[in-house]
Amino acid sequence: MTDVIIYTDGACKGNPGPGGWGALLRAGQAEKELWGGEARTTNNRMELTAVIEALAALKRPCRVHLYLDSEYVRKGITEWLPGWKARGWRTADRQPVKNADLWQRLDELVHGRGHDIHWHWVRGHSGDPGNERADALANRGVPST
Repeated sequence: MTDVIIYTDGACKGNPGPGGWGALLRAGQAEKELWGGEARTTNNRMELTAVIEALAALKRPCRVHLYLDSEYVRKGITEWLPGWKARGWRTADRQPVKNADLWQRLDELVHGRGHDIHWHWVRGHSGDPGNERADALANRGVPST
């Protein structure tokens, strides 16, 4: 398996508002930058989209160390997802899961592609070089208003 390091981040100017996502992928000496955005979205949707786009860019199963500053995404995929699925995409208090479309896509990429993913939370805006680059890419993706 190829070892890949991924940093992801999302940004939103207003919540909701124009938002962007960014991802930095590294495999050996190779690097790839990805970014994009939407005119009206939320920060959580952009955080999810960054991870989805990064994992979707992998062409074969990889050993991934994924660094993100979103506890929402990290906890969602590592803790909350099994319960949501068991309850038919409902929360513990029987409300529809927010961003279920993105969570379902992420679930497929994480559990259906053969990747070995290790999730790492990093504090945002604390000087971590990979996180700072992902943040800059996310801001590049924000559509101008």
